[in-house]
Formats: sequence, C-alpha cells, structure tokens
Amino acid sequence: EPTALAITPTQVARVIALVAEGSLSTALARQAVDGVLQSGHDVDAVVAERGLVRVSDTSALTDAADAAIAANPEVADKVRGGKLPAVGALVGAVMKATRGQADAAAVRAILLERLGVSE
Repeated sequence: EPTALAITPTQVARVIALVAEGSLSTALARQAVDGVLQSGHDVDAVVAERGLVRVSDTSALTDAADAAIAANPEVADKVRGGKLPAVGALVGAVMKATRGQADAAAVRAILLERLGVSE
C-alpha cells in the first residue's frame, strides 16, 4: 500500500520539483527516492549525502567530453563524418565518467561543438 511506504507526498513533490528545476535527472531522482525509502531522511539530505546533484559546470563537462573524445577517436571520426547517432557512445562515456550526474543534452551539445559538427 502507498501509505505503508517510508516516503511522504511532500517528499515525492520535492523530488518532482528538483527534476523540474533541472537539479536532478530522472535517474538521480530514482536514487533519491531509494535513499529516502531506505533511510527515512529528507529528500534534500539524501541528495546532499549521496552527491546526487546534476553536474552542470560547463568546464567540468567540457573536460569530460574532451577525455571521451580522446579515448574514442574512431567514434569521434564517425561523428565528424556525419554519423550523428554515434555521438551517443561519447555521451555514454561522459555519463559514466560523471557517475550519471551530467545533463545528457548539455553533454551532447558540448560534444558536437567540440567535434565541429552542427545538427
């Protein structure tokens, strides 16, 4: 039963608000809900304790994008050659490097810019 869960409607609303404002991705929101269910702590406390805030620092994302490009030159060449779907592999590498905390859309845009490709 929903009433038996260790999360309140107010806590659920807070998670939704964090996703809406861009502080959490849906994957990070799931982790936040899991943390609340396990610990009973407040949503903001769980987010802070687990470091779940989305990485939006452009310089950090650019560094991660450059590292992904350097580690995957063949994929980068495919993207430069016009195979835009291949950028997904690079986005995945950045997401892995940032533990899923990067904004995937921002990462994609940075990667395309760094590769000199426009959509």
